[in-house]
Amino acid sequence: MPIELDLPQTKLIKGDAKSASISAASIVAKVTRDHLMTFYDRVYPGYGFSQNDGYGTKQHLAGLVEHGTTPIHRMTFEPIKSKYVK
Repeated sequence: MPIELDLPQTKLIKGDAKSASISAASIVAKVTRDHLMTFYDRVYPGYGFSQNDGYGTKQHLAGLVEHGTTPIHRMTFEPIKSKYVK
């Protein structure tokens, strides 16, 4: 995906398989997100963030029904968009 900046850019399809730096960045991003979700599990208990990383598992959806949304929920994603955003 090109970034709207006045800089030269190259599209690289399947870049993580072709570029060590892209692959490494992907791993760092995943590990960082996993740690962040473990933190959020303590801040917002009841959603199972440390087990499901925020994905719509049964446990996470049950947490939404019981507790509603949190500031970290993406309001543009379903089912939050249609059920919780007015």
